[in-house]
Amino acid sequence: MGKGAQNHGMKDSTSQASSTDHSVYAAWAKDVRECEEKYQVNREHGLSDSEVEKRLKIYGKNELEKHEGQSIIWLILDQFNDTLVRILLAAAVISFVLAWYDGDEGGELEITAFVEPLVIFLILIVNAMVGVWQENNAEKALEALKEIQSEQATVIRNGRKISSLPAKELVPGDIVELRVGEKIPADMRVLQLISSTLRVEQGSLTGESEAVGKSAKPVPEESDIQGKKCMVFAGTTVVNGNCVCLVTATGMNTEIGKVHSQIHDASQSEEDTPLKKKLNEFGEVLTMIIGCICALVWLINLKYFLSWEYVDGWPTNFQFSFEKCTYYFEIAVALAVAAIPEGLPAVITTCLALGTRKMAQKNALVRKLPSVETLGCTTVICSDKTGTLTTNQMAVTKLVAMGNRANAVRSFIVEGTTYNPSDGKIQDWPAGKMDANLQTIEKIASLANDAGIERSEKGYVASGMPTEAALKVLVEKMGLPAELDSGSSTGYIDIVAKSPVFSCLSFFPLLRCSETWNKLERRIATLEFDRDRKSMGVIVSASSGKKSLLVKGAVENLLERSTSVQLVDGSSVELDQRAKELILDNLNEMSRGALRVLGFAYKENPPEFTTYNGNEDHPAHDLLLNPTNYSSIESNLTFAGMVGLQDRPRKEVRQAIEDCRAAGIQVMVITGDNKNTAEAICREIGVFGPGEDISSKSITGKEFMELHDPKGHLAQKGGLLFSRAEPRHKQEIVRLLKDMGEVVAMTGDGVNDAPALKLADIGIAMGIAGTEVAKEASDMVLADDNFSTIVAAVGEGRSIYNNMKAFIRYMISSNIGEVACIFLTAAIGIPEGLIPVQLLWVNLVTDGPPATALGFNPPDKYIMKRAPRRSDDSLINAWILVRYLVIGFYVGIATVGIFIIWFTRDSFCGIDLSQDGHSLVSYSQLSNWDQCYSWQNFTVSPFTAGERVFKFDSDPCDYFRSGKIKAMTLSLSVLVAIEMFNSLNALSENESLLTMPPWVNPWLLLAMSVSFGLHFLILYIPFLAQVFGIVPLSVNEWLLVLAVAFPVILIDEILKLIGRWNDGAQEISKSSKHKAE
Repeated sequence: MGKGAQNHGMKDSTSQASSTDHSVYAAWAKDVRECEEKYQVNREHGLSDSEVEKRLKIYGKNELEKHEGQSIIWLILDQFNDTLVRILLAAAVISFVLAWYDGDEGGELEITAFVEPLVIFLILIVNAMVGVWQENNAEKALEALKEIQSEQATVIRNGRKISSLPAKELVPGDIVELRVGEKIPADMRVLQLISSTLRVEQGSLTGESEAVGKSAKPVPEESDIQGKKCMVFAGTTVVNGNCVCLVTATGMNTEIGKVHSQIHDASQSEEDTPLKKKLNEFGEVLTMIIGCICALVWLINLKYFLSWEYVDGWPTNFQFSFEKCTYYFEIAVALAVAAIPEGLPAVITTCLALGTRKMAQKNALVRKLPSVETLGCTTVICSDKTGTLTTNQMAVTKLVAMGNRANAVRSFIVEGTTYNPSDGKIQDWPAGKMDANLQTIEKIASLANDAGIERSEKGYVASGMPTEAALKVLVEKMGLPAELDSGSSTGYIDIVAKSPVFSCLSFFPLLRCSETWNKLERRIATLEFDRDRKSMGVIVSASSGKKSLLVKGAVENLLERSTSVQLVDGSSVELDQRAKELILDNLNEMSRGALRVLGFAYKENPPEFTTYNGNEDHPAHDLLLNPTNYSSIESNLTFAGMVGLQDRPRKEVRQAIEDCRAAGIQVMVITGDNKNTAEAICREIGVFGPGEDISSKSITGKEFMELHDPKGHLAQKGGLLFSRAEPRHKQEIVRLLKDMGEVVAMTGDGVNDAPALKLADIGIAMGIAGTEVAKEASDMVLADDNFSTIVAAVGEGRSIYNNMKAFIRYMISSNIGEVACIFLTAAIGIPEGLIPVQLLWVNLVTDGPPATALGFNPPDKYIMKRAPRRSDDSLINAWILVRYLVIGFYVGIATVGIFIIWFTRDSFCGIDLSQDGHSLVSYSQLSNWDQCYSWQNFTVSPFTAGERVFKFDSDPCDYFRSGKIKAMTLSLSVLVAIEMFNSLNALSENESLLTMPPWVNPWLLLAMSVSFGLHFLILYIPFLAQVFGIVPLSVNEWLLVLAVAFPVILIDEILKLIGRWNDGAQEISKSSKHKAE
């Protein structure tokens, strides 16, 4: 079909494009000829330039879309969409307006008034900057996805081959040539294999642990992505062979384009973390409480700024005092400042940051701070298999060699899970004393092999086929036999022969044993693998000129072409039916264990190649050019043995699964690999028991999507397995689990995992084997790719949450005390004891160090023996609220009480307070201070505070305004001291300080010292004292502060005792109920 037919078929192409969103042409289910007709192209000629232009207009360029994120303005505004932030913003605006209004008075009031709104505004600006920075990093997964796309392609157009066409210019219908090592530029239908085989590494897209063989044969239309053997997908890599393909999908219509869309959709549906939800709920409740208290304060004090007379039953002659109204309005603002824990966001961020450092030491690299807390309430871990539960490195686990007679075999267990030759050994191995049969197996494994092993920053990595790399590692573990002490020109064999342990592992070259075999026998021809004979062979020539055919492949196929079997001593005997059955029994046993089995066979001096040395003029060379001759060449073989290979589970995983079970965390394995292999791995690592019936617990992704009650399936107890899972299957599983109220951690390393990583409550990517796409979509990256690291991180997350809960309760209880103080002041009508800037200092600075230090509380040793907390568990239950209301009420009484004591008493509890010379007033006078100007003969004497002397000769009533500075300082100092003592109470929710003394957390003692030091700083530096409206205190006054503050510890000890009694009663009740059941 040439150029003339191309334009003729344009209508079909257009109609196809218009329906792209509704139906997809199933090229994988059609014959090659049908595909060419559908896309109106001939593989020899390709598309014409004019046709390419038309299709570019219809399909667009072969590149992924760039989704426009929110504008910077909307991102900034979005940071203020938080209840606590809005309350703070309102308080700051009102404070600023009042400061402006009071600014006309100048002096000290002006300085003090403007500090408060400016500090609040600064907090909000920093918070917004951090939020915008996090949002801007959210879409990096989409950018990383673009980086894995191919940049160039070899295309046939206008009958000519273009070797470096930009891949973005590809259109459906283009004919593309693929070669080994190339990255595939689009989704394509294989038209023709140029080599005898084609294998593609597509694990990053599908989750398969091995490279997949491709062919041009159609497959059923309902095949999943792993089953589409005649399709190759954009972003994957050709590891073996060459072929000609037809482009069927480009850009966003490719499989990787669908992943791109799924990542974008998942990023749009990200939810707040459990803690953020709790804090938002707390903010809403706080708003109502603040509103009610402010209204109550205004109602109590309404008589002071609004009065009226009743005439004929109706209120008249209203008198309004604007000055007093603004005064009580300022009290309401002080209430708002007191009620809001302004330092809480900073302390939470600090605690989470410290948590990330601890996790980094355990190889868990946190990319998003809230993930630390989310880990603590994880209820389900959805784990990928390949690379997470397993090493993602093929390894030989069992070697079966022939015995001293035809119907006898020997088995050897091979240790190790990685490509590191030093990882493990072969059990019961005759090091240096290998018999002839073992030597033959080693020679075939070494020479019929094109793979290599290299050291890199990420450890040991394979080049070539993973199965062949595993065989190279086996050769190094086998070592060299002592008999090989001649024929090596390097002298290396002599060294090995004299070594007490004949192993190659201690020598610097990584594959020294394989190199030695390659020097002893030179490869002169290769019989490439193909899917029909399922084997690969090489012809080698020894230095003596002797030729050998060495073959590895599927055991059943090798047995069909074998006539004899090699024995221990190297001799061969006839392969009879009994021997064949014995070999097949061993093969079936290994297959049931999900091992991939390769057999080894050979033929000495193949007659056609006796004189062949690779010369193209030799008659045998023509035989090698035609792959159909390979089966006849590989006939009359001698069978030598076989090996079982597997992507082995990590050593630590089984214990980690048990830890998850003890911690009440369900483990679900979601993999793109086949069902049998996945089930065997799950049984080995303990997800399923050895004899457990898993017929209802192990299903494919496709079967899951067809279930009538998928939530019912997910609700099953114990482990679950989903094999052959595609990205959409993983997303649906995560979405349903979240709908069921579970907190889901999803692990993965491939492109196919990215959408589910983005959607999960916490996405966990692999740091070594993981793609950049997966890392950028994740919340956390595992530096060691180890599942057990996740479990350790969960334990750390639980500990961090418990510590966060401690300091959140501490800060909230402190704020309750501040609210109680302001409310009592307003309710009894005494002068204002604490001003907003002082409350702000306490909330932000003084409370900050102890709250942060509570994040260093030692973890509970039983933390991973308890079920995870539910995401809807409240931060503060009814009993805790009662406790902190009691504590808060005491804080209010103590701060207001010491204020009253200074004005009305010259001593308290034996502590002399008269040394400063201040005048005493009655409680009645203090509570009616606003009527001072009506009092007859009211005078006060001067008093000293530090080096300052306060006189009131001209206006005695100023004693209740500027003269209250000493009483305010005492109130502030009591508040600080109580909150320091209260931080000791927060060490444990119910444990007494006698059983959990303060020195269990030395950081808290240091933090208390810092907070007291900061308080002394503002007391004794004149400029700061002026800003905060306070004065220095004497020794006696400090004794009074401590005497009033210390009882908070005794009160909380009594409340903790009641709490322990209550918990004990509940445990007895639960135990009795359990026994009754």
